[in-house]
Amino acid sequence: MRVTISEIKAMKQRKEKIPMLTAYDYMTAKIVDEVGVPLILVGDSLGMVMLGYDSTIPVTMDEMIHHTKAVVRGANKALVVGDMPFMTYHINVSDALYNAGRFIQEGGAQAVKLEGGEVVAETVKRLIDCGIPVMGHIGLTPQSVYQLSGYKVQGQTAETAKRLLEDAQILQQAGAFSVVLECVPAALSKLITKKLSIPTIGIGAGPDCDGQVQVINDMLGLYSDFVPKHAKRYVKLADSIKKAVTDYVTEVKTCSFPTMKQSYTMDESILSGMIADTGTTTTVSKVKKPRGK
Repeated sequence: MRVTISEIKAMKQRKEKIPMLTAYDYMTAKIVDEVGVPLILVGDSLGMVMLGYDSTIPVTMDEMIHHTKAVVRGANKALVVGDMPFMTYHINVSDALYNAGRFIQEGGAQAVKLEGGEVVAETVKRLIDCGIPVMGHIGLTPQSVYQLSGYKVQGQTAETAKRLLEDAQILQQAGAFSVVLECVPAALSKLITKKLSIPTIGIGAGPDCDGQVQVINDMLGLYSDFVPKHAKRYVKLADSIKKAVTDYVTEVKTCSFPTMKQSYTMDESILSGMIADTGTTTTVSKVKKPRGK
């Protein structure tokens, strides 16, 4: 059975921490799902870590749907959340409903994530009224990177801290089942978490959130263009991949790969007949035949 939003909410009530990871393809989602991660986010961060964009702004709905479908095929248990890209829910509620519906109907996701607080509250409520679960996202909202003048910590002044708390409460009132807090001071995240009855999912928001989310390419050491402070590299796969590819290139160039261990065989009499028919002279690699009983 797939994890439900009710189960995610219940994890907060019993004070069980909620691990969440991004995934953008079938194989990664399969591995993350098999480990038992209850929440998988198909983040618009795929624009940077998978597609090579310099921000999340250029990501389209078609790109998000494509990757969401792959993740859903790989994850059988986790609740999959589709990240609604820039300007797919800002123009009007009808557009938001249509695009969120695509995530559910075409992509196979079980929920969507929207950035913003009070400004998107009406949209959040409408989506939920139509049966689409919504995860909120406040603090550093990457789709507003130009307005925020870069990737900066949010909520460090009395005014902005109060605004974040209010936005979190407004999202809860609108019906969101959880809210992501990104790059928010740890003390403020702790306060917001205590004030809300729905789970908070932190990323660069300290240890007191109900759950944590990380971009999987960051934690695996696959993305090195930029490593945020809040990311912990549990392994450096980029180095391992580079070594493996270097070894492969060397072996191909020195004719040490492939060997007969990686090759297929055929009946030598058939090959001998073909050689005789075509008048070709060639040397066939000797393959040891199994001994008779």
